[in-house]
Order: sequence, then C-alpha cells, then structure tokens
Amino acid sequence: MFVKWRMTTNPFTIGPDATVPEAIEVMQTKKVRKLPVLDGGKLVGVVSQSDIDRASPSAATSFSAGEIAYIYSKLKVSKVMSRNPVTISPDALLEEAAIVMRNRRIEMLPVLDDGRLVGVITESDILDAFIELNGAREKGTRLVIEADDRPGVMARLASITGGFQANITHIAVYRGNLERSLVILGVNTLNTEEMERHIAEAGFTLKYRLRNS
Repeated sequence: MFVKWRMTTNPFTIGPDATVPEAIEVMQTKKVRKLPVLDGGKLVGVVSQSDIDRASPSAATSFSAGEIAYIYSKLKVSKVMSRNPVTISPDALLEEAAIVMRNRRIEMLPVLDDGRLVGVITESDILDAFIELNGAREKGTRLVIEADDRPGVMARLASITGGFQANITHIAVYRGNLERSLVILGVNTLNTEEMERHIAEAGFTLKYRLRNS
C-alpha cells in the first residue's frame, strides 16, 4: 500500500508570517496537532503545539501578564516552527512512512511530490490502513491458525478454504519469536465450523476465531 493511497490530501497549512495565536486557532478549530508551514507554496517547516509550548515565556519571567500577552500575540510562526522537517514521497510504501515516524518519534510526515506539498500522512492514517489491511471491520471470519513455517502451507490452506467455496479476503503472517508461525486468515463467510475441522485434520491448530456479521 502506497502513502498516496492513505495520505490526507489538501491538508491545513499556515504561513511563516502568521502569528502563534493564529496557528493555535487553526489547530484547535480544525482538530489537528501539527501544521505544515508554506512560504510561496514551498514547505519551510512544521509547527506543533510542542513547538509553541517551548517558545512560551517562562513562569519566572519578570514581564507582566499584559506584556506577555502582547509579546505572544506578535510572535511569528517562523520563530517557533521546526525547520527542515522530515518528508516522504507519495510513492513510498506505507510501512516506510511508519518506520520513519517510529524512528524519528514524529506523528505526521509532510508528503512532497517534486518539492510540492500534496498531503500529510499521520499515525491515524497508518492505523486506519492497518485495520483495513487486516479486514477487521469487514463481514466474514478471521481465523488465527498456527502452522509450520515451510513451503506449501499457504497453498494447503487456500485449497481447504476453496473447497468450501470461501474466498480468502485478507491474509497476514506473524512469526515473532514463536517456533511456529501464526497465519491470520480472513474469509468471506460466517459458517466456518466444517472448514475449521478440515484445517485441524490437515495438521494446523486453530488459535482464535473472530466473526464480524
């Protein structure tokens, strides 16, 4: 799955000359935690609530409340934003974006195509994609099957499900530190009792079943 398939297009942005209160208002009204900063259509930074908090006057300042409010009202986004943000291509795989976000500990990546901002990809976008890839919300049954990690396993499972005119809609394999793999098999039927019996007779172990009606 590519970033361009899951990214949020036409994201909310702000200019570097906007004030910090203006940025806060956009984030609050649009319910976003970060804003790409564009200058003449070019991405020059990203501003977040964390950036703003770091730039806020210390409680130990000698300024009066009125003076602090005035200074704060004039503070430009360009003074608090994070420059040279990490970006990603719309043609990158979604897992590439996830790795970058995890390694850099960031919640959002601007998506650039030939230097032009075409969207943003967020943690929520990736979680939604994960749910979709696993078919967790689709009608049918998801079977978690313990199997040996060897050639022919998938073909055998496909043969069994096909014998019951069931279509495999989603499939995933979890290896982890287990001696055997866990195959998460999504099929487009709720009637899996007889299928499960054949799966067990073929030497597989059913570990879990989830039906979505």
